[in-house]
Amino acid sequence: MPTHPPSDDRYQRGLKALSEIDGQAGERVITAMADIAPDFARMLIEFPFGDVYTRPGLDLRSREVATIAALTAMGTATPQLEVHIEAGLNVGLSQEEIVETIIQMAVYAGFPAALNGLFAAKRVFAARAGHEAA
Repeated sequence: MPTHPPSDDRYQRGLKALSEIDGQAGERVITAMADIAPDFARMLIEFPFGDVYTRPGLDLRSREVATIAALTAMGTATPQLEVHIEAGLNVGLSQEEIVETIIQMAVYAGFPAALNGLFAAKRVFAARAGHEAA
């Protein structure tokens, strides 16, 4: 049980944004954290989604392009990259836009990071095509 119950606007804004952006993938991450670190799950909802993603100035498509680029460049966050590739598709990015964002990172993060990012995108696109065909 969280030591600070989620009862404020940040949490509610965060839940709404998480649902809109990540859909079930985001909910699965939060659920997976509930038994080991419920406070961390609350922080994931409040800070990135309740505080940052809901700020004015960038639309969700732009925020997901930036997130996909950053996670690709990191090269160490493949599970999170896959969630945000899915999120990018959820907020209207095309597969081509996602691929081009990842290719752009070859210039700044190197070919291995871009290659890993492209393989992550390939897995997400294939999984999504499989769900759409079902």
